[in-house]
Amino acid sequence: MQSPSSTNDGSLLIHSGILIDGEGSRPGWLLVENGQVVGVGAPDEPLPPAVHLIDASNGYVVPGFVDIHCNGAGGAHCQDGADEALRTLQTMRSHGTTRLLASLVTASIDSLVSSIEQLHVAMDQDPALIGIHLEGPFLAPERVGAHDLRYLRHPDPQSIDRLLAAANGRLRKVTVAPELPGALDAISTFVEAGVSVAIGHTDCDYATARLAFERGATLVTHAFNAMAPITGRAPGVLGAAFATEHVTIEVIADGLHVHPASVALLFRAAPGRVALVTDAMAAAGAPAGRYRLGTVDVEVTDDRAVVAGTTTLAGSTLTPDRALQVAVKECGVPVDQAVAALTTTPALAIAEQSTPSLAPGHRAEVLVLDARFSVVHVVA
Repeated sequence: MQSPSSTNDGSLLIHSGILIDGEGSRPGWLLVENGQVVGVGAPDEPLPPAVHLIDASNGYVVPGFVDIHCNGAGGAHCQDGADEALRTLQTMRSHGTTRLLASLVTASIDSLVSSIEQLHVAMDQDPALIGIHLEGPFLAPERVGAHDLRYLRHPDPQSIDRLLAAANGRLRKVTVAPELPGALDAISTFVEAGVSVAIGHTDCDYATARLAFERGATLVTHAFNAMAPITGRAPGVLGAAFATEHVTIEVIADGLHVHPASVALLFRAAPGRVALVTDAMAAAGAPAGRYRLGTVDVEVTDDRAVVAGTTTLAGSTLTPDRALQVAVKECGVPVDQAVAALTTTPALAIAEQSTPSLAPGHRAEVLVLDARFSVVHVVA
């Protein structure tokens, strides 16, 4: 894997690969100048002159990945300050992430406000950190997962106001359990403030999930995990999401959190509405060992992160390129659908003003992948 490439020192031509984006899959070449895609052509069209060349033979050219659920990577934890968030981004960028939401897990309101203030510093330094995701503290104790039970709370207006004020427009996504007292009104408040609301860490039933979606919730946090299962007489959150066309469904495709057949089911049941996320914690791109997720101790062995002393999964060690590999090779998801689930779908889910694209006129966020879908070049 090479370091991210800059196009400030001349034009860059990527040729002989398979281009995959929202326009579909086709062989061809792509020309970048001054940080923008300026040309795309078919193999039988003459190659334009360029200062730099990348031969993508036997590989793929795709837009940069958008990860809307990431807690940390490279030994760093977004909750612990600006430098840690930037280290997380640096690690994930080497695996293809060109836009990242920094996720914060459950903590006290005071602690979350402090973390949000530090993330402002990081976002001012690197615009690839596109915002903040609060995964807590408005979660259900019955589905707490790896969150600290001590800091869970009902979504009261005062706490919401403090978090929104601290974020100052940079809170892009919040996960809420809609069955909590005050949660439906909280969803409306967040939506009115321009925040995308996800249902997650919840024990709610189908009817409550539908009410949350009617109030404006548009996402499901890590499908199948930290929620009641879908059954014949109790379709639950996922059943409600399948029935609601404006809802995007996150899934962690690491082969541990969700069975490959269940990942494939999501893509069939909700075409164009599945977002591949990492839900990564500090051990992603780092050695096995002992880490923290918020205030919770985590043990990592064989790429599996669990709450210390238990078998409860605590985030993942997943990187986005690995998610693409698992989705395509182990789950049987068509490659163009898997690429969309890492690019356009998550970007639209959080209302990004522009979606990653290989089309001329778009900002250059381009990845070159080898035949195994590993990242070999990042152009951003």
